[in-house]
Amino acid sequence: MPLDLAMPSKAALTEKLPAQWRKPLLHLALACAAVLLLFAPVFADMAMQFWDSSSYNHILFVPVIIAWLVAQRSGELAKLTPKAWWPGLVALAGALFLWLLGDIAGIALATHLAVVAMLQSLVLTMLGPRVSWALAFPFAYGFFLIPFGDELVPTLQMVTADLTIALTQWSGVPAVIEGVFIDTPAGLFEVAEACSGVKFLIAMIALGTLAAHVCFVSWKRRALFMLAAMALPILANGVRAWGTIYIAQSQGIEFAAGFDHIFYGWIFFALVMGLLLALSWRFFDRPRDGAFIDAEAIAAARWPEALERMAIAPGRALVGVAALCLVAIGWSVQARSVEAELPQQIALPEIPGWQRAPFTEGLWWEPRAGGADHRLIGSYTNADGAQVEMFYALYSAQEEGREAGGFGEGALMPGSDWRWHSPGPDFDAGFSQRLQAPGPEQRVTLTLYRHRSLATGSVARLKLSNIRDRLTFDAEPTMLLILSAREGGAVPAEQAIREFIASTAPTGEWMDRIAQKP
Repeated sequence: MPLDLAMPSKAALTEKLPAQWRKPLLHLALACAAVLLLFAPVFADMAMQFWDSSSYNHILFVPVIIAWLVAQRSGELAKLTPKAWWPGLVALAGALFLWLLGDIAGIALATHLAVVAMLQSLVLTMLGPRVSWALAFPFAYGFFLIPFGDELVPTLQMVTADLTIALTQWSGVPAVIEGVFIDTPAGLFEVAEACSGVKFLIAMIALGTLAAHVCFVSWKRRALFMLAAMALPILANGVRAWGTIYIAQSQGIEFAAGFDHIFYGWIFFALVMGLLLALSWRFFDRPRDGAFIDAEAIAAARWPEALERMAIAPGRALVGVAALCLVAIGWSVQARSVEAELPQQIALPEIPGWQRAPFTEGLWWEPRAGGADHRLIGSYTNADGAQVEMFYALYSAQEEGREAGGFGEGALMPGSDWRWHSPGPDFDAGFSQRLQAPGPEQRVTLTLYRHRSLATGSVARLKLSNIRDRLTFDAEPTMLLILSAREGGAVPAEQAIREFIASTAPTGEWMDRIAQKP
């Protein structure tokens, strides 16, 4: 008997899609593929952070969560009809401009935010305002794809240190705190960057946002739950740090460190997450079978009607996406080619009232200025016995890999024996901090950036000034000055730096002269 082989006329997946969704989803897939290809280096950088940094490992689950959130709405979404919408291209242009600013200034956070916003604007462009409204929460949850939170580390270090010393003294352990260092009978403890609790905090914010949406309907309950989700990890991290110090008093530092890594690192915070959900369980008010959206209400809404009159042919929308992306990339390539002219050689300056001197005894200190075209380091002393180390770096341009204010650049070199201690004294200009090394040995440092007429300690202001150069294709050199003085000398560190600044005032113009800037 001959076999009757029937070939399917359509793919099973395509058959499951409502007819009005098939072409819009294809157009969306093509647009997203183009963005992923054109901006692949940015997406690759984000993925590397997700995989390599423990602070961002939780982001690996975010795409899965977004897909699940969309799947929960799929039945209702099938009742809507997507329509391409040209104002979405305006949103895309804004995202591309943000990427351009971040790319030419070397601001990774800006480029990461921009590429996520690009994908969101493509949804708006290809599916229209009504469907985008139905996807509002998954749409917004996409912002958790952005690796952020390192900016909170210094603040969280200080908060954790304050909580830890309070609990340590309350528990009867004699302790003294100085900055982020806590001295106890068992030894000296540092609330290091890894102990700040930032990775647990940002993971809890992501989890809390998801749980607040999925488990609650009342906005008041959602707000209270989010407050708990943000406060609990901060308090728990203080308890974690205190527990390590308390155990060390009887069991020793090595045992406490191992216990901290195994128990607190893998179990304690999992228990805190479970505790938050368990305490909130009885207050969950979303029905088990409750829909996340009401497609019929969205379809009947009158307010999107005026917006939907601004429809565009999907093919034209795709052309618009490609054109905008290519313009932004072309602008970036041209902007990156502009660099300031620099002298072939620069030298340490002569300073009235100060003489060159050997470096102070103790642990070697040297800032980091990766990618700088010129670097100078020297030590000066005056008649009062004040001694100051001066570090100066000169850049022809600012971009990824050569940023005066980049992560890991400046007075505190990663991997060295120096540690951040606390914010430094308040000088009239610049950014000050205290550093500490084993011994203990302390330094006060003052960092000042110079670009055009700007002299500041603000990395944000420096980057904004550099962005102007790149956007207008008119480059000026960027300068970095770091002054440092060691505590324990003939003159206190803060006073030594103030005397040095007084001898170079106005310091911005003095920095220009070192760069031989006319």
